[in-house]
Amino acid sequence: MVSKDQAIGGVICLVCVLVAIGYTIVVIFPGEVMGLLGQSTAPAVTDSVRLLAVVVPVLIAFIAILAIGAWIGWTMATTPPPKPIEEITTEMEEKKEEPKVEETKTEEPADKKKK
Repeated sequence: MVSKDQAIGGVICLVCVLVAIGYTIVVIFPGEVMGLLGQSTAPAVTDSVRLLAVVVPVLIAFIAILAIGAWIGWTMATTPPPKPIEEITTEMEEKKEEPKVEETKTEEPADKKKK
């Protein structure tokens, strides 16, 4: 059974990966995506170069941000949940209640040491 944090982390990771894949497909194959949407696909060459000059850096930054989000989600999904605070406090109380074994030192009385 996964904890709530692990489930949320798994969803974050999955959403980030799916958005990254979808955005990459749109950037690499814009003509096919535009054709699927029923729009014309005949931009001029200069417009294509301008578009790529903007899209490539944006793609890199966007994928980097999504990779960080996916990493956070993966970390949340795979990290075991922490102990409940009640369990920690009972352990601390049990440690305090354990009797300490005191070392008994046999010392000579002060007046015997002086002789």
